[in-house]
Amino acid sequence: MLSLNTNTTALMVQKNLQKATEGINNAMKQLTTGYKLNSAKDNPANYAIAKSMEAKLRSWSVAQDNMMMGSDMLETASSSATLIENHIIRIRDLCEQACNGTYGEASINAIKQEVASRVEEINRIRESTEYNDINLFESGKTINLQVGIDSSSSSVIAVETGLNSSILDSLGELDVTSADSLDILDGALKDLSSYQVKLGASQNRLECALEYAEVTTNNLTSSLSTIRDADIAKVSSDLIRYQILQQACATLLATANQMPALALQLL
Repeated sequence: MLSLNTNTTALMVQKNLQKATEGINNAMKQLTTGYKLNSAKDNPANYAIAKSMEAKLRSWSVAQDNMMMGSDMLETASSSATLIENHIIRIRDLCEQACNGTYGEASINAIKQEVASRVEEINRIRESTEYNDINLFESGKTINLQVGIDSSSSSVIAVETGLNSSILDSLGELDVTSADSLDILDGALKDLSSYQVKLGASQNRLECALEYAEVTTNNLTSSLSTIRDADIAKVSSDLIRYQILQQACATLLATANQMPALALQLL
């Protein structure tokens, strides 16, 4: 129907032209950002899911940092414990010498001086070994590491760094000329060995937790990419299609706008 007042054909073409233009704008936005979810209106449900995943990914990143810091902390404790072990081994060598009757008073005094010096160094190490202002060897010291992203017990690993050894506490009273000192020092070495085993077990557990966190992060990243990231090949094709439709609509709109003039020719 030809009408002077209402050009329904032009209105229809304008509507399709608007859709094509909106399609171009959306495609260009996805191509410039790389995301198909740029605001909640793009897909409200997926947008909420994506934001939740992003928050979890950030938390897992922090958790991985926590675990690496925890591992560094345990390595600090282990290195200091090794130093103490080395001092104990040297003290034992000195006691082994002092127990031999071939050493005179001057030699025994020299041995005692070195033993006392090494005991002082052991005590200094025990008191000064720290990580981020935390005294690691403090008796009964337990540190909770947040390795997960929630408040459940599975998100926390408790590591014991306290060096509890009554033998180390009494090294200052050691009689270097007595064979009993050898047994005492063997007990100290046993305590240190047990301590190192405990630290090693905690380090292994942290490594397993870190591996789990990395796997979880990779899976979350893949899922987030599926929801959020634009398919560049598809969007590029859509852009070309909308550009063709826009050009076609523009041409047809020019033709449709001439239709009321045709009605005048009938008068």
